[in-house]
Amino acid sequence: MVAEIISVGTEILLGNIVNTNAAYLSEQCALLGINCYYQDVVGDNRERIMGILRTALERADVLLIGGGLGPTPDDLTKETCAEVLGKQLYMDEAVKTSILDFFNRKGITPASNNFKQALVPEGAVVLENPNGTAPGLILEANGKHLILLPGPPNELVPMFEEKVKPYLQNLVPGTIYSKMVKLCGVGESAVAEQIADLIEGQTNPTIATYAKTGEVHLRVTAKAEDEKAAKQLVKPMVKELKERFGNHIYSTENDTTLEKAVVDLLLANKLTVATAESCTGGLLAGRLINVAGVSDVFKNGLITYSNKSKHRLLGVKKKTLEKHGAVSKETAEEMAKGLAALTKADVAVSVTGIAGPDGGTDKKPVGLIYISCSVCGKTTTREFTFTGNRAKVREASVAAGLNLMRESILEYYSKEIFGS
Repeated sequence: MVAEIISVGTEILLGNIVNTNAAYLSEQCALLGINCYYQDVVGDNRERIMGILRTALERADVLLIGGGLGPTPDDLTKETCAEVLGKQLYMDEAVKTSILDFFNRKGITPASNNFKQALVPEGAVVLENPNGTAPGLILEANGKHLILLPGPPNELVPMFEEKVKPYLQNLVPGTIYSKMVKLCGVGESAVAEQIADLIEGQTNPTIATYAKTGEVHLRVTAKAEDEKAAKQLVKPMVKELKERFGNHIYSTENDTTLEKAVVDLLLANKLTVATAESCTGGLLAGRLINVAGVSDVFKNGLITYSNKSKHRLLGVKKKTLEKHGAVSKETAEEMAKGLAALTKADVAVSVTGIAGPDGGTDKKPVGLIYISCSVCGKTTTREFTFTGNRAKVREASVAAGLNLMRESILEYYSKEIFGS
């Protein structure tokens, strides 16, 4: 089965918004075992929308169409789909009531054009939208399936998860099951090299590689007659990956982020944590605080951007700053040790570096970062050189900081158990 993703909206073409919907839908198609060969973006123009629809209907079985279902005159998706399929629109009273209820809950009187969203092509399956006023629609004609979804991601994603995914699963013979293996502390090229033989010989299950900032994700996917059989196919492949990558794997759960894995490790070992950041300016603390339950372990987050704050708050020696500079292994180490002493946290991590675009030298280029982590008195400091713009360097530094925390905790407890 082949799907085509069509995103409708002039604002996407102009670059005013990032098309996250297409990325999400293409990933979901892969998980469902549906091939996606084309993605299209078209503006709010009847003729161009019509042209894209006709082309897509010739080469795809399923059209996933996002956007253009609003109440304004330039919202043309539903009307154009109906015209292409030769279907009439009618006022769906149930949808009209749903729109009225939505506005009543907010204490707002709907405008007359809001009821444009209650016009439905004949024969369409209406998908309720509890998060907005535009219902989704499923249209079937000549063996083709057109699925119309609202444009806002906070409406599109839950509608797809709750209504569209089960519909598509019924269209695809057999069951697709995927398991995500998430790695950190190892680069994409190194991962690709270590699994080259698995990729070369793969049939069912298959492995797909996704590079993230500071991480590599491997999706193992199998197709079988039912979920139990598919899981049995995936299991030995995941076991093989665990044997090859060991502690570089931080999770095999789709919803577990690197920061959650770190917080879970802190919680499991009843450890508290504090952060001291220079160039990352609180981003590391922010990633940790994204995790629910972190309040049980997070003690302090300091932004020590200036040399004065490094000295006054963390006790970094003036001599260290004068001799080695703020961006140095020595300064990072004293930051972590000073933070541990100040906060009494079990785990103290510090970041200092040159995020750019200015400030680099031949000896200390832009992207040079030092990260230090102290776990119960044992301190590890590492040097990194990241490429890219300021935002990318900072983001990569945060990922490296999280990974160093994770590795330092694991190493500390392995030595505690097995002896150093």
